Amino acid sequence: MTTAAPGAVVRYEPRGAARELFKERSSEVVIAGPAGTGKSLACLFRVHLAALHNPGIRCLIARKTGVSLTSTTLVTYEKKVAEDALARGIVSWYGGSAREAACYRYSNGSVIVVGGLDKPEKIMSSEYDLVFVDEATELTKTDWESISTRLRNGVLSWQQQIAACNPSHPTHWLKQRTEDGTAKMLVSRHKDNPAYVNADGTLTPKGVDYFNKLDNLTGVRRLRLKDGKWAAAEGQIYEAWDDAVHLVDKVPHTAAWTRWGAVDFGYTNPFVYQDWWEDPDGRLYLANEIYFTRRLVEDHAKQIKEVLFYPSGQPRGQVPRAIICDHDAEDRATLERHLGLSTSAAKKTVSDGIQAVQSRLKVQPDGKPRLFIARGALVERDPELEAASLPACSTEEVAGYVWAVKPGNAGGLKEEPLKKDDHGMDTMRYMVAEKDLGARPSVRWLN
Repeated sequence: MTTAAPGAVVRYEPRGAARELFKERSSEVVIAGPAGTGKSLACLFRVHLAALHNPGIRCLIARKTGVSLTSTTLVTYEKKVAEDALARGIVSWYGGSAREAACYRYSNGSVIVVGGLDKPEKIMSSEYDLVFVDEATELTKTDWESISTRLRNGVLSWQQQIAACNPSHPTHWLKQRTEDGTAKMLVSRHKDNPAYVNADGTLTPKGVDYFNKLDNLTGVRRLRLKDGKWAAAEGQIYEAWDDAVHLVDKVPHTAAWTRWGAVDFGYTNPFVYQDWWEDPDGRLYLANEIYFTRRLVEDHAKQIKEVLFYPSGQPRGQVPRAIICDHDAEDRATLERHLGLSTSAAKKTVSDGIQAVQSRLKVQPDGKPRLFIARGALVERDPELEAASLPACSTEEVAGYVWAVKPGNAGGLKEEPLKKDDHGMDTMRYMVAEKDLGARPSVRWLN
């Protein structure tokens, strides 16, 4: 596809579901498929070209959180979709103000507003002709339906709300919406992406490298990200986990809350630090998470200090009551030396720790579970994990955290978790075991 606005040329080769997207006029469209099929790129081109060819329209590009939108979707938009138009001044960036949301302004009067659903005030106060939500399985059904009330600008002859996503569990509300006819499903496949697959079906050099990474996936992540199936993990340990229930937009901690830290050491495998807050009713909230590979413990300690302390050295809220760590003595000593805080050894028994986490995930009579994770808790996304399509934070581990079935066990007896992509799950288990199964030592300052 080659199209032009005055002074700009845009070249793009849509295939398969991406090509169907440009023809589709349904009010709700879901383009879903495995990782690396070009779903987000197709949607961004859809919005960009609509803005170029239809003066005065208002569009929205959104994700669940503003941080994830800025670090992923908008990078693709600026580098692969609108780079030439930005360079020529046909499109310009406006950073927003007290009255107006951040947006890309087109010289023909069209606007693409950008923002996260974690801060919806500005983006939800306007009206749109075309909306694109990336990684839409992160949203709640209420989020999606709230956006639909904003599709009433009326400059385009058709108004449309587009979702792009990798498959999730088979009963996800977004998939159900396509099954009952409320939304149109477009199924994206790897052959749709010219960057990875040639027109004759052979792989490009980039495709060979990318498929080698996908071939390393296992379990439910392989089913969803490589095979494109809406699949539940067989033997999933935390079956009660539900993004709509256990993820919160922010942790509203006060001076009455208690702070905790938990650590799982790693270098080739991810190092994980989790910053937990406990409310007066005993519920645990993961507010910040460091999940990164190939960094020294002393470098992680610097980042942990940024989470815990202001540049002046004053604590941000509270000093953790305890920092519960994996048992590596050398790494604990290094962490203590650079943090200036002591640590305590985690209670690492697996079975009772998993049962304690499972208990916390259950919704209680008050309608709430006893464990939550904040969306956007991840402090920095690891590009190596991202490129390898591996979990990059604890919430991305949950679906693939499954029981390992040992050969010879009668009836496939579940004995222990599969030791793969479980670093955040281990760290969370340390925290819950410390709180519910063990003693609660205090952190002391080291001289």
